[in-house]
Amino acid sequence: MIDAEDKLEDGSDREICRFDEFALPQPLLRAIEELGFVSCTPIQAESLPYGLSDYDVTGQAQTGTGKTAAFLISIFTKLWEKPLQEAPDLGSPRALVLAPTRELALQIESDAMDLSKHMNLQLLSLVGGMDFEKQQKKLEKRAVDLVVATPGRLIDFIERRQINLRKVETLVIDEADRMLDMGFLPDIKKIISLIPSKSQSLLFSATYSDEIRELSKSFLNNPEKIEVARRNTTADLVRQTVHPVERSRKRELLVHMINDGDWDQVLVFARTRHGAEKLSKQLTKDGIQSVAIHGDKTQGHRTRSLERFKKGTVRVLVATDVASRGLDIKQLPRVVNYELPDVAEDYVHRIGRTGRAKEKGDAHSFVCKSESKKLSAVEDLL
Repeated sequence: MIDAEDKLEDGSDREICRFDEFALPQPLLRAIEELGFVSCTPIQAESLPYGLSDYDVTGQAQTGTGKTAAFLISIFTKLWEKPLQEAPDLGSPRALVLAPTRELALQIESDAMDLSKHMNLQLLSLVGGMDFEKQQKKLEKRAVDLVVATPGRLIDFIERRQINLRKVETLVIDEADRMLDMGFLPDIKKIISLIPSKSQSLLFSATYSDEIRELSKSFLNNPEKIEVARRNTTADLVRQTVHPVERSRKRELLVHMINDGDWDQVLVFARTRHGAEKLSKQLTKDGIQSVAIHGDKTQGHRTRSLERFKKGTVRVLVATDVASRGLDIKQLPRVVNYELPDVAEDYVHRIGRTGRAKEKGDAHSFVCKSESKKLSAVEDLL
């Protein structure tokens, strides 16, 4: 959650909307105030009135614009205002948030814990790459108000009949475009089929393709369409620079820029798991402390590496696109595309890790001759 921009794209003034203008529960307002947030971001100001009024919503917003808080505030308000009149069933959440990656799911859970800390609500994340039995025991131990899940792990619990979705009142699909990119469409359709048709549904996406439109039509009921960014745009506060360079000299250029610019924190994106691991080890040999996170790493290792990067004990975090969503690194000054992504849309999400919360950021892309078509695809997208 960040303060709203006070200017529209045409330069005119935007009316500032405050959280205390909404009829939010006092415990929730208290948590929002303790987090230091006063004014809504554009996506929050636009979507909250509809979310709080039980309308279905489709929202398009760049990463780092506060869309997570937008749907969590709506969910928690309704859970508070409509308490269950009977004993809750184990394994029957009242709200469900789907996220494409474990990093994003865990970040949403963390944000949810911050916002609901005075509300005595039960939250649980069900994500792959972490101990299944521990998640199972938590689900069996107490009734859960909100589940944040990745599609694959949720399907595992559904097939084992350890969770049912018959009492879900609110469904949120976050980063829908990434869901489709990762092949989760069949899982999403199965999950949707198990949720009551009368439930409220909210779909958020950083980019808005024709496939997303078709998905939204399949289960949303006359949704309110919220768009606070031009289609497939990148963050306005991110300065984007392309560096033409021979493939064999990319590491030399990266080392030079880190040392010459005295960079103390940089997120570097590589295309493959092997490439990320190799680059991280080479940078460390070059005297630049670096760690890598990618799909071959355990969740524990990825979490520890990210914490080291946030605390500044390592200067460089090398990641594959598994980390292009859900990473919440406050005031990350710069991102480097060591290799351009295979999917042009991923460029938007990668560089969205910087230029957040009104802080300016830099995005550098190292482009060799063989990547010219990928560069053209990014330019076309934007």
